[in-house]
Amino acid sequence: MSQPNVLFVITDQHRADHVGFMGNDVVATPRLDKLAAQSMVFENAWVTNPVCMPNRSTLMTGRMPSAHGVIFNDRSLDWSANTIARVFRQAGYRTGLLGKSHLQHGMSKNSVVPYRGAPVQGSALPDRWDQIEDFERYLEGTADDPEDFYGFDHIRLAIDHGARATGHHLRWALEKGGKLEDLFVEYDEGSPALKRSENWWQVYQPPYDAGLHSTSFVVDQTQAFIQAAEDEAKPWFAWVSFPDPHHPMTPPGEYFDRHKPADMVLPESRHDDLSQAPEHLRIYKDTHPTTQRNWVAPCGYGDDEILAEAIAATYGMIEMVDDGVGQILDTLDNMGVRENTVVVFTSDHGDMMGDHGLFLKGFMHYRGCLQVPMAISAPGMTPGRTRRLAASIDLPHTVLELCDLQEFDGMQGKSLVPVLNDPDVSVRDYVLIEDDVSNTTAKLTPIPNKTRTVITEELRFTRNSKGEEQLFDLADDPDEMRDIGSDAGRRTKMLEVMTEALISADDVARGAPALEPVQI
Repeated sequence: MSQPNVLFVITDQHRADHVGFMGNDVVATPRLDKLAAQSMVFENAWVTNPVCMPNRSTLMTGRMPSAHGVIFNDRSLDWSANTIARVFRQAGYRTGLLGKSHLQHGMSKNSVVPYRGAPVQGSALPDRWDQIEDFERYLEGTADDPEDFYGFDHIRLAIDHGARATGHHLRWALEKGGKLEDLFVEYDEGSPALKRSENWWQVYQPPYDAGLHSTSFVVDQTQAFIQAAEDEAKPWFAWVSFPDPHHPMTPPGEYFDRHKPADMVLPESRHDDLSQAPEHLRIYKDTHPTTQRNWVAPCGYGDDEILAEAIAATYGMIEMVDDGVGQILDTLDNMGVRENTVVVFTSDHGDMMGDHGLFLKGFMHYRGCLQVPMAISAPGMTPGRTRRLAASIDLPHTVLELCDLQEFDGMQGKSLVPVLNDPDVSVRDYVLIEDDVSNTTAKLTPIPNKTRTVITEELRFTRNSKGEEQLFDLADDPDEMRDIGSDAGRRTKMLEVMTEALISADDVARGAPALEPVQI
């Protein structure tokens, strides 16, 4: 076979249990389930950070957030950072980013808190290097794209969420006959809608045809990129990034009414009083979603009616993504390249979706936010399922090894190829999860400055910079309802695991001499 292609499919804010192949019998994901049946399914896969930008930067670099520097959504990945996209491009691959990037903070400007005093360092980077994902660049027409965007030679960005279209997505939708006033909208209750929940503005049906939605854009642009690469007879690396099912929950067209809220099964743990939980989680729980600070702020689930509507709409968004992934895989089959393509499916993080009385994501180290779906299909690989631990940081190593490409200095994950060959083999004893905010943010909010979690095959231990802890037996208590922190023996064991994890995660590559400059 020729050098294998790579189709790396990533969704946004997608819980592990919101796909059929992970046991959900309500949401219909037949195409993802079929892909899973052809893959190794990692039933015990976890994020490296439960926030968008840090974990996406980890997926791109194979480095911990504390190493690559994107510890929160208020800073962009260094323009000269080495990435797996750069490795593929240097190996002769066409490299395309289709959909959501979020390697830069363009859509997260409301997360940036002004710093006090002088900055920690100056910048020698090119002017406006971190403004490629600013939506303003695309309002009057498509701006010139950089020749190298973190290693991608081709980008088509869908920058925002819900029914808001920006970036290349906006220009594409306008060319297809969409109306600017329907596509470029504010994140508030005044945005146009065909139907809207009476309980929460973030659940609504967009006013445009489903063919203009971000999912349709990602599918169309992915198919075009793959066709162009095949026409050039080049191997390709396609980073296919759907903005859904991240809130606002806005499935378009017939996907909006796919599920009735009354039929949704609500989590039993929504009544958790969080009496032993960190203080900021209790504050979130008491924050109604209709009064949240802004559209991305973590909060409580509100009430059963809101929660049921949100779950029903989320399932509609996921089912549209499922259809889109199926279309892309059909394209590979029709072109005769599926058997020579590595396919990865995962998400950047999950969503609480009512678990423990909490909603959305952000600094909530429960399974709902931390566990993600993960399936890998590779040429010649035997499908299966494994309970062995895996983490987001492992995927860059894995795709490089599957394509026989060399890792670069500073990568910190583990290749999952041994597990692909034997589902009973383990490549890691624990997963370390980081979660940080700036010192300024920590001073102005109840969010702990630092939170660290370690997960073994049985336990989850979390400790933050305020000294608050949680310890759960995931095997005996998968819903994380009984804190066993009083078990001195197991707490001591997990403190030792965390100590080892933190020592191992210390970055020794940053600032090392470069033999040759990174091409940007």
